[in-house]
Amino acid sequence: MHELLHALGFYHEQSRSDRDDYVDIWLDQVLPGFEHSFDKYDDSFITDQNTPYDYESIMHYGPYSFNKDPRYPTITAKDPELTSVLGQYNDFSSLDLLRLNRMYNCSSSLTLLDQCAFESINSCGMIQNHNDDDDWVRTRSTPESPDHTLTGRCRDSGHFMHFPTDSGQQGDSAFLVSRILYPKRKLQCLQFFYKMTGSPKDKLVIWMRREDTNGQVMSTVAAETIMGDNDHSWKIAHVPLKADGKSRYSFQGIRGDPAQSQGGIFIDDISLAETRCPSGTWRIKSFSWYLKAYAVGEYIQSPRFYSPEGYGFGIQLLPNSYADGYIGAFFHLTSGENDEFLQWPAGNRQVTITLLDQDSDIRMRQSFSFSFTTDGKQLIPGSTSLYWDKPSVTGTYDPSCDCYRSWTWGWNAFFSHYDLNRRNYLKNDDLILFIEFEGKTYRLSQIFM
Repeated sequence: MHELLHALGFYHEQSRSDRDDYVDIWLDQVLPGFEHSFDKYDDSFITDQNTPYDYESIMHYGPYSFNKDPRYPTITAKDPELTSVLGQYNDFSSLDLLRLNRMYNCSSSLTLLDQCAFESINSCGMIQNHNDDDDWVRTRSTPESPDHTLTGRCRDSGHFMHFPTDSGQQGDSAFLVSRILYPKRKLQCLQFFYKMTGSPKDKLVIWMRREDTNGQVMSTVAAETIMGDNDHSWKIAHVPLKADGKSRYSFQGIRGDPAQSQGGIFIDDISLAETRCPSGTWRIKSFSWYLKAYAVGEYIQSPRFYSPEGYGFGIQLLPNSYADGYIGAFFHLTSGENDEFLQWPAGNRQVTITLLDQDSDIRMRQSFSFSFTTDGKQLIPGSTSLYWDKPSVTGTYDPSCDCYRSWTWGWNAFFSHYDLNRRNYLKNDDLILFIEFEGKTYRLSQIFM
């Protein structure tokens, strides 16, 4: 991504004319012949698009870039606490995106249709259905019931939508309906966070409604139904939608058993994008506990997921990897219900593992991804068996999924412990990963991140 922005006309962040107000360059520590990489240019040569200096820019060098002695940095921030931020390569920063949009006069997103954290009093244009039994209530966060956006950390801020299920009649429902949307593609992904603290019989139903040019309803489809559970914490959900014209999405809360309810249904941090939903979403609760409790090399095993082609797969996550100070992530195939109809070995397919930055605004996220492509001719070390062959042939049986898990491939230094505590990678102490295994049917740019 760094080189991509170079191709689009970006220079290094530390090349700005005002860089000396923010960082120090130690040219005596730079490798001979690379001094030009730290040149500074005046405003007649480069522009900062009227934006502040960005320590988090993907165009900023790290502290030890081109250094001749590993003990000494070549660039440091004047504020020592910011030196460790320099050189992040997770994703574009928010200012990177702002500058890119200004340079190329991009006034709107190509894929983002709608998003809402319910911080504005108009709830982003969402409306109540006055023909149902009750209403959703825009509610301010409290210590006992924090929102997802700010996790209850800000006084008089942080809101969510709440449908109480501990009163009223069984079967009563309330609809929260989006504003009118005009998708350009025929595929969308609705991402949101929710929690259900009432009866296990409570339901949250997501609907998609098509309308004609006069606003008359043409069709209504129930896209997903989520039942109440005993996990009263915030969870992430992805719902694939298929609207190809003027439409709205809506959330219907249904009371299951008010006598057995002590809460209700909560939703927050909604995003609708014209992208494909992730094939595999893995939420690991209380991840800080794993960091403290797990020994080096000990791993957490994911559930089995299925790719769009039908392959079963999973990952092993090492909270404390063999690379000191890092999380390790390793992908593997699993046996599944479609194995007899699939191509084996499963070569020439791209594996992508993404660690989600849970910022409520998906445009501000710095989610981190690593990818590799499977090689159908790769052999298992010390064997004539193919690495990506059918897991029932090469793998080990796992009773937890009643499946075979094959050999793993991935990264010991997937993501640093230091970066975990930045931004929103561990919001509510949840680590959320998206995992993809895809061939030529889908492009990486179509994945919702």
